[in-house]
Amino acid sequence: MEELVVIGNGMVGHRLVEALRDRDAAGHWHITVVGEEPRTAYDRVALSSYLDGATAEDLSLGDLSCPAVDVHVDERATAIDRATRTVTTASGRTLAYDRLVLATGSAPFVPPVPGHDLPGCHVYRTIEDLDAITAAAQAGARTGVVIGGGLLGLEAANALRLLGMDAHVVELAPHLMPAQIDEGAGSLLAGLVTDLGVHVHTGTASTAVEAGPDGRAARLRLADGTHLDTDLVVFSVGIRPRDELARAAGLTVGERGGITIDDTCTTSDAHVHAIGEAACHRGTVYGLIAPGNAMAEVLADRLVGGGATFTGADTSTKLKLLGVDVASFGDAHGRTDHCLDVVVNDAATGRYAKLVLSDDATTLLGGILVGDATAYATLRPLVGSPLPGDPLALITPQGGEPLGADALPDSAQICSCNAVTKGAITQAICDGDHDVPALKACTRAGTSCGSCVPMLKNLLDKAGIVQSKALCEHFPHSRTELLEIVRATGTTTFSALIESHGTGAGCDICKPAVASILASLGNGHILEGEQATLQDTNDRHLANMQRNGTYSVVPRIPGGEITPDKLIVIGEVARDFGLYTKITGGQRIDLFGARLEQLPAIWTRLVDAGFESGHAYGKSLRTVKSCVGTTWCRYGVQDSVGLAIRLEERYRGLRSPHKLKSAVSGCARECAEARGKDFGIIATDHGWNLYVGGNGGFTPRHADLLASDLDEPTLIRYIDRFLMFYIRTADRLQRTAAWIEAMDGGLDHLREVVVEDSLGIAADLEAAMDRHVDSYADEWAAVLADPDKLARFQSFANAPDTPDPTIAFTTNRDQPVPAAPVGLGIPTLRTRENAR
Repeated sequence: MEELVVIGNGMVGHRLVEALRDRDAAGHWHITVVGEEPRTAYDRVALSSYLDGATAEDLSLGDLSCPAVDVHVDERATAIDRATRTVTTASGRTLAYDRLVLATGSAPFVPPVPGHDLPGCHVYRTIEDLDAITAAAQAGARTGVVIGGGLLGLEAANALRLLGMDAHVVELAPHLMPAQIDEGAGSLLAGLVTDLGVHVHTGTASTAVEAGPDGRAARLRLADGTHLDTDLVVFSVGIRPRDELARAAGLTVGERGGITIDDTCTTSDAHVHAIGEAACHRGTVYGLIAPGNAMAEVLADRLVGGGATFTGADTSTKLKLLGVDVASFGDAHGRTDHCLDVVVNDAATGRYAKLVLSDDATTLLGGILVGDATAYATLRPLVGSPLPGDPLALITPQGGEPLGADALPDSAQICSCNAVTKGAITQAICDGDHDVPALKACTRAGTSCGSCVPMLKNLLDKAGIVQSKALCEHFPHSRTELLEIVRATGTTTFSALIESHGTGAGCDICKPAVASILASLGNGHILEGEQATLQDTNDRHLANMQRNGTYSVVPRIPGGEITPDKLIVIGEVARDFGLYTKITGGQRIDLFGARLEQLPAIWTRLVDAGFESGHAYGKSLRTVKSCVGTTWCRYGVQDSVGLAIRLEERYRGLRSPHKLKSAVSGCARECAEARGKDFGIIATDHGWNLYVGGNGGFTPRHADLLASDLDEPTLIRYIDRFLMFYIRTADRLQRTAAWIEAMDGGLDHLREVVVEDSLGIAADLEAAMDRHVDSYADEWAAVLADPDKLARFQSFANAPDTPDPTIAFTTNRDQPVPAAPVGLGIPTLRTRENAR
């Protein structure tokens, strides 16, 4: 077995190891990876999402360690000895190699302006950099200046904006993103970015960073004689290849840096290779992930005896910067001799499109799209190919039907990040990969930037593959379609719905789903008439069944605020009924161990004390957690407790496809953990930021920012729309996070519907929520007032006062806990239910 040492544990180094493991079936190589960052490889392309709620674990590409691969993190390579073929690390480790790969990436370029090294000056490259910027924001930074208006500069500006800072961007060139787009597109982009609250300063240089009284960066001097007062400075001027190890080892480097490689990704030493941003191929250093991935694939093939070559790469990019679509592809700047431009510049609608054509206007050479980049997926693969129609029609919305997969040859690259062609995807579909996740797993298409996912769906459609939307075997409709059917027809019972739009008698999938739909549309108490038979065990008894057949009781405590008198009542109930008591994560008190026949007596005392059902058993709003906000906290900027109570009382009892959780934090310190909720609210100096789509469970996910600096009436309107749109369009048991991820257009489409009312349904959604609020009644109070409903709460129909003899308790930490092993209580209870 030969030894391969890879210096660099970034995205490209990670890709090389993955590709080599896949190809090295014979086990020829043992791989050692050395990375200087304190964690394994992560998605640097999505780095900005770290400030929008993603965690380091979310960004992680996974640990490659296995018997054939050793990964050393927080370990810096310090020297290469080509004569002995060894690598030395900062810890004194010596690694022998048969082949060495330099995947050292690049470093941010910081121009040598006076003051560039003052405290408060940052770069934007790693998770640690973002942690430092976040710490500055939490320490009180309110204004930030980004030097550099390129791709990463705008990403950094958005990061400052997400942290609640007033963001400025300074760019030396006459317009933003000069490497990707032209002046016309840059001018439009500047206007769109300015409208979003970022201050843009182009055509001027930064001459000095000046310190304030505390010695930290406080002012940026500009070449035009003006200055910007600031609390921090972020340098995002460009990158430089990390080629210092190669230089010290005597390897050939490019004129402007980068380790020189040939078409096999081999350096001037036949035993040493270089890939990614550290490499210089034919005089070019690529600063994008797609060329780096392509080099990794070529080198992996070469290391197992293949003949692949790297002859250059597609530098097309499609991005969303501060919510604005920006794309460039091919010869975007029109550097080809005698080329022609076709331009649509519509400032009124905020879109710019340019196609660069051959001099006879028949071949597409490149293009730029700003504001609306939906045509990118079909235009980019056509670069170098004859145009399928009138070029103006391709970039004009009213120009006809958009291009589809039929217009592309099999050789067209659908996924430029991973070099996947239409032909490869079509073949995968023919081989049985009949949905987007299967295509991603098989071909890697759509697994990097994701811009090609719409085309994957288009290819599936063209192949005649229709994804089933059926709820179950009894209904050919999706949950969304059934909800609309119920709304349109006024259906109020499951039996009527299955008779008119389904078959058979129903099952444990469709019955609870229809029950939820009926409850969401305000069809009365869930234990009324036929509805009662549709509910699952928890809803049927308005309590959560526990593992020994007992139930938990969770009264609502809006916002976590409770009076001493109510607290005493809960304590007395727990004591008198012998219940286990626990404070929940949602700032409520959970009482465990109640027998079925005890529930009415317990709730009688709670309702008399002013409590109501907390709906801990239902697919509905659970809690709106809160910090103490301005009521007590010296850092609070808004009344988080008051808002949490108003929201919980507004949305209590709201039945939905899955449970809903919320939280309100009174400042950016986020003590209520609002970004881990389905909808979370964080206070700002100017109002409230609304986040949506967070959840815990099997796949924890932070919520995304939907709208910022909202006043309270606007905030509540947006939440009303968001929740009702979710209730009407989500699938059965689909959390808000999965709902948004599966939505065409994702968060952007949701923002268009909720904030911009793009579908014209905002008034209807708000009216539906108003009807819910007006019709709300406490479920347990209604049960206590109805003898028929009370009759459900007994363990034995022929002996209603007899306690269940199978339930037993023991004592642990002075509280009663189940004595029976897991599962012993539940089968007995189900038998009694069936016999009733």
